[in-house]
Amino acid sequence: MAALAVLMGVVAGQGGSAGMQTVTIITRGMALGELEHRRGWHLLAKEALLGIVNGVVIGATVGIITYLWKGDYLLGVAACLAMLFVLVVGGVAGVAIPLGLRGLGKDPALASGIFLTTVTDVLGFGFLFLLARLFLPGIK
Repeated sequence: MAALAVLMGVVAGQGGSAGMQTVTIITRGMALGELEHRRGWHLLAKEALLGIVNGVVIGATVGIITYLWKGDYLLGVAACLAMLFVLVVGGVAGVAIPLGLRGLGKDPALASGIFLTTVTDVLGFGFLFLLARLFLPGIK
């Protein structure tokens, strides 16, 4: 279905954008000594909550636009839920990846982006296709 190809780009773009904003803030905080290691769980929870809020708003918008565009409410629901999922994943991964790299003695500024892109793309695409398969009977 051609609509899924369009939605893949939207889901990947939003997940990557949200995650890179988080990676930038976390990496900057580490470089300036503003980030305490023990705050990692607090930051993960904060970014997960922010991802949920953004995911609901942006996901609903994408879902409504998808429904108006294709006339299929289940495709709109799949787009909405995939967007919600990838924004939460992007935020959480945006915290976890730089902290994990620092814990391994690696420079988060050099390596976080590629790991984040891989995580958000693979999980975002996978979840979108899973939802499409569950919600749309013509997709096998």
